[in-house]
Amino acid sequence: MRRMMLDPIPQKWKQLYHAWDIRVFIVLSLSLQMFLILAAPLRKRTKNNMIITLLWSSYLLADCVANFAAGLILSSQGNPNDNPTGKDDRVAVQNQDLLAFWAPFLLVHLGGPDTITAFAMEDNELWPRHLLGLVFQCVAVVYVFLQSLPQNRLWIPTMLMFFTGVIKYAERTRSLYLASSKIFKEYIYKCPDPEPADAKIIEAYISMKKAKLPTRIVMVPKPDYGAARTKRGNLSEMEVVQYAYQLFETFKGLAVDMILITQIQQNQSRNFFLYRTAKDAFKVVETELNFIYDVLFTKNWLLFSSAGVVAIGRFLSFATICSAILLFIFENKTNFRSSDVTITYTLLFGALVLDMIALLMLLFSNWTIISLRKSPNALLDNKSLKTRIISSFLRFTTEGTLQDTTYHAQSKTSAPQTCKCIRRRWSESISTYNLIDYCLHRRPALVNLCLDQLGLIGFMDGFQYVKSQKFTNKLRDFIFMELKAKSELADDLETAKGISSARGDWVIRVEEGWGALLRYVIDVDYDQSLILWHIATELCYNKELKTVTADAKNDNHRHIAKVLSDYMLYLLIMQPSLMPVAVVGIGKMRFRDTCVEAMMLFDSGKGREVKQEQNQTQRYWNMDVVDWEQINACMKILEVSPEMPPVIGRGDQSKSLLFDASSLAKTIMEIEEKDLRMSKWFIISKVWVEMLCYGANHSPANTLADQVSKGGELITIVWLLMAHFRLSDQFPITEGQEIAKLIIGK
Repeated sequence: MRRMMLDPIPQKWKQLYHAWDIRVFIVLSLSLQMFLILAAPLRKRTKNNMIITLLWSSYLLADCVANFAAGLILSSQGNPNDNPTGKDDRVAVQNQDLLAFWAPFLLVHLGGPDTITAFAMEDNELWPRHLLGLVFQCVAVVYVFLQSLPQNRLWIPTMLMFFTGVIKYAERTRSLYLASSKIFKEYIYKCPDPEPADAKIIEAYISMKKAKLPTRIVMVPKPDYGAARTKRGNLSEMEVVQYAYQLFETFKGLAVDMILITQIQQNQSRNFFLYRTAKDAFKVVETELNFIYDVLFTKNWLLFSSAGVVAIGRFLSFATICSAILLFIFENKTNFRSSDVTITYTLLFGALVLDMIALLMLLFSNWTIISLRKSPNALLDNKSLKTRIISSFLRFTTEGTLQDTTYHAQSKTSAPQTCKCIRRRWSESISTYNLIDYCLHRRPALVNLCLDQLGLIGFMDGFQYVKSQKFTNKLRDFIFMELKAKSELADDLETAKGISSARGDWVIRVEEGWGALLRYVIDVDYDQSLILWHIATELCYNKELKTVTADAKNDNHRHIAKVLSDYMLYLLIMQPSLMPVAVVGIGKMRFRDTCVEAMMLFDSGKGREVKQEQNQTQRYWNMDVVDWEQINACMKILEVSPEMPPVIGRGDQSKSLLFDASSLAKTIMEIEEKDLRMSKWFIISKVWVEMLCYGANHSPANTLADQVSKGGELITIVWLLMAHFRLSDQFPITEGQEIAKLIIGK
């Protein structure tokens, strides 16, 4: 009976697989390395889901393919007599010389490209696994090599490539080790004071006493390192990189939720940003985040922190690859299959190209600029050839990426967008999520049930409901001016703490006439306030869309309020890890109950009003198509009395905020009607900036830092700006107000 069973896989297919499996997988491994070294830098510049998914898949597949190919080579070293055909079809190379020669290339591939060592911060914590993998793979390669002796004619190039592979794999393991949370914190603790003045004074005092010179130590007030030493005016591109590196060295502990800075350092940072324009300030912070990205997710920090050792290793690695190529070129290859020789040349020159690309990327990185011109305070010859070359390169690669206009549909021209993607320091876009849009365009219940069983609800919501808006100069300038104004008020610690803990109430208290809105901020939780103000903003926005006049088209505050409102809801629902931990669960429950009530309201009388408007010709307002369905939905909410909601079956356990938000919107509009000089959009936009700042200040720091590898987030930039403006809850170390001074003589 067993003999009559048919083999589901034809024998010739099996033979084809056994003959080409190693070859296919080792070439695939090289292809993945090429793709990653070129495409991985896009991670910090785009939030495109397709690109991020492709990079994530390639990152995971690269290690899997290399390990699988190594396993195939290792298993091919078994006894050929074990094969029922009398020979091992995998080993189609003469004396297994080439097979043993290919094995070290997999070590090189497992070392990975310089542009990506980890996909997320959690990957850095797995450095022990990579260390174990390094040991195991080295043993496997040595075993394959020993099995090929003593007839192996390629033993010298094999040993050379083995040396290169060990260097590459060790570099990746070391990079992961240095970027792991515990080791990174230990490094910060061990960083010495750059100016150990007290130790120098004591040493000088002892020396003077031994020389029997009249010497004494007195305490004098600390000098003011504030505005007097702060650079004024615009920054050059080189100065942007230099100041960003200085700030990175001071504030890098923020990435692991730890900061050890002095009052002087904090004041220097604050004064520096108080004298900056919004454009320069954002450039500096974006570049600072790029340094954090390099430390956590690439080999760049290892390459420059251990420059001498790594430089020697890189030189030896490059030399061994070139030597292996030359030795193989002059080797007699008459007994080798031509296809295997082609694959070997592909691996050799592929390794060489990977090294050359890595070297070029390193030479044109910010780290090289810091190595050449570390301090922005040094007297530089701006006309020198080196300075002009560096400045020209930085201008070409980074300038002119932000849009000067207000929010608009993205250009359909692919070439300029591609160029901007390569030049910018982060994605320069913010994702938005709208409650009304979600309720109006919900999926069928059966589809949702299937997606829920597969765990794909969030994934599909991201594609269907999340929209991308360009981060424009208008929004950038408004956020920066708000933070700057608050920092100027925060002269003492208590005021700074009060401002940093505000989530809309500070603005409402400062601006006269808006006190009635306080209860919608201070009497509710943060997530509750966020949903209330989101719906109220949407109601005011759509009511104004219906009756907008030409004079109001350029109201930037309206657009800022709308975009920030949708962005904050996106963070709460789609990125809850970027929100304060205490609000994540209850926030989603309130959102769900509010959506249920909104859907019931829309379904209760859906026919007449929407149908009338659907037949009208769509008109354009500020380059956006008016969504009449959404306008009418907002009108329905505003028409309902909060005291007598028409929705039956709400239940005592419902946490819906729909009609409370309607009441808030009506209150806002009533206040504006009483005094036309008051702009509701000016207040609403300021409230949203405060909510954004509160979220940035109370969210997990490591999660915010992790976003630099996913195209960046506005909340991460605001988080770092607040730390520099001394508005963060991470306050500096308390220190004395006097310093020691050595006086020689009577």
